[in-house]
Amino acid sequence: MERYINFFNSYIIGSIQMTLGFTFFIRFLQKKGRFSYYLLFALPGLALVLMAPGGSVAEYLVYTLLLVVVGILACRADWKSVVFYAALTVGVMEICQGIVNSLSGMLHSWTFSQHQNAAAAVSIVLGIAAVALCAVCYCAVYRYFLSYEKTDKQYLFMFLIPVLMIFFMDEYICSIIYGNETIQNAGGREIPIKHHQMLVIQLFGMASLFCLMFAYKKLLWNFHLSTELSLLEQEEMSLNQYVEEARARYEKTKSFRHDIKNHITVVKEFLRNEKQEEALAYIGDLAEMTEELSFPCSTGNPVADILLGNKLGIARNMGIDVDCSLLLPHPCLVRDIDFGIILSNALDNAIHACRDVSDGVGKFIRLSGRTQGDFILLEIENSFCQKGSVGRGTGLSNIKAVAEKYQGAMSIKTQGTSFLLSVLLVIPQQAECIPRQIG
Repeated sequence: MERYINFFNSYIIGSIQMTLGFTFFIRFLQKKGRFSYYLLFALPGLALVLMAPGGSVAEYLVYTLLLVVVGILACRADWKSVVFYAALTVGVMEICQGIVNSLSGMLHSWTFSQHQNAAAAVSIVLGIAAVALCAVCYCAVYRYFLSYEKTDKQYLFMFLIPVLMIFFMDEYICSIIYGNETIQNAGGREIPIKHHQMLVIQLFGMASLFCLMFAYKKLLWNFHLSTELSLLEQEEMSLNQYVEEARARYEKTKSFRHDIKNHITVVKEFLRNEKQEEALAYIGDLAEMTEELSFPCSTGNPVADILLGNKLGIARNMGIDVDCSLLLPHPCLVRDIDFGIILSNALDNAIHACRDVSDGVGKFIRLSGRTQGDFILLEIENSFCQKGSVGRGTGLSNIKAVAEKYQGAMSIKTQGTSFLLSVLLVIPQQAECIPRQIG
């Protein structure tokens, strides 16, 4: 009976644990589990189960090396991520096995003294429990601690060292307490093992591992926020330039309006003296001056006019058909910088989407907007390549943040080869509205 139990726990449960760890290792790397990956893993993994002593440090080290080799050569993942998640996968497996060993030690003496068959059943149940506990821990790590893994990986090695420390400390405890060695005092007498204390230590080891993952997630989130803040600061600098340009145009327009009476007087004198050619030439000069002062798209907001003139000019130069029927209230409780964030990010995304559309297909960008009561609705529609899915990058996140700042909302819709972005802003006309700060 004991022979069959050892075979079941060492080979059957060991194989399941290794396959389970490999499956989640692939998911940690955000790769799809292809059949070729499992085939590449199966043969050396089977040899590892048959040759290495079950639960030994050699088995865990060889298994870690196997994960690293498959992750780099087959999955073609970043080597930093491969090393970190290989250590994490094996660390979770080792701690779960240590917890089960402590429970087994607590139950074995009681069940073995009562009935050997009961001890055998407990051993099998605990072997299955080790696999179940590993699966639960892997799912928790994947679901709650890896949501920002697409950001910079420069901090991975900072957390690799404590993960390895927890792993080796746990391995040392297991080899001393649950290995073939016995612990003796100075007098040579064997010291009894307090399994409940070992269980508490193992649980603290697992808690420490999850605390490290929580700190890792927070660090990545802070890095993500600092990146977005840097992009917003760059956008604000660009938009401030648009504001200065709009002010300069306003001053030129104000000067032109001040001198318009003098220009009309000059034209009248030319016509009174029958100097039609001189009058036409003078009117032509005035037309050029007004052309310099006019905006390609007149929204009623000078800052938006400058920004749209710049962005839509880029689109026209790329052969994109542009149509603008956007009207914005001015003055308005919505800050010019916020209008700028919405329009600049939306148009940058639209231009980028049109660039990906195949040649020969109509490329377009249409802007529209209207004010009704306390609401402003902005809509930006553009041609869209159907390949892949629409990702919510930093641009759309910034637009959504501005919409929520004014108690509004953002929505996106794809239909055929067109992409529609809608932004709703709430601007109470009667009472003064203070935008809600984003916290």
